[in-house]
Amino acid sequence: MFISFEGPEGCGKSTHTKLLKEYLESRGKKVVLTFEPGGTKLGEELRKMLLHARNKIDRITELAMFAADRAEHVSKVIIPALEHGQWVICDRYVDSTLAYQIAGRGLPEDMVRYMNMVSCHGVLPDLTFLLDILPTLGLERAGKIKKADRFEKEKTTFHNRVRQRYLEIAKNEPKRIRVIDTGKNTVKQVQAIIQKIIQRHI
Repeated sequence: MFISFEGPEGCGKSTHTKLLKEYLESRGKKVVLTFEPGGTKLGEELRKMLLHARNKIDRITELAMFAADRAEHVSKVIIPALEHGQWVICDRYVDSTLAYQIAGRGLPEDMVRYMNMVSCHGVLPDLTFLLDILPTLGLERAGKIKKADRFEKEKTTFHNRVRQRYLEIAKNEPKRIRVIDTGKNTVKQVQAIIQKIIQRHI
């Protein structure tokens, strides 16, 4: 299976992707845990620029950089893993681009969707967990863990638009996307929900 994790800043994606990997491996599954942007040698360089560039990046340039990262990532990591019968867990994927570049940056939806489909080689997740959290709480949590990156430094209105778009995407694709509230539930409770859903697919 190909599983993606999505959500606003500080929602707990890194924590739950790792916990799910451990759970699946305990059930005898071979698992590849990866992330975007990054996940490849080229992706590492693009990630540094996308998250920590000192100069402002044009929003279309930003979209193209995310697309380049994904094209490399899908062809060199995700497709080979799936072809070898491994489970793939990805921290951010196409839904992040829809939420951040359309709602956050205000780019035309048809442009972003086209770039998404070209860059992902038509490979979409079988299952997506949207970890939902209020932006104010998520940013507060993220700030306790690491120094804020370019996206985390955006205004609250930006993050509110991103979160709302995520929820709209989930509403339109209920079979693929499962929404879990990570603001009200503990890490243990959230992971229990995730594992219960996964058990139906094992």
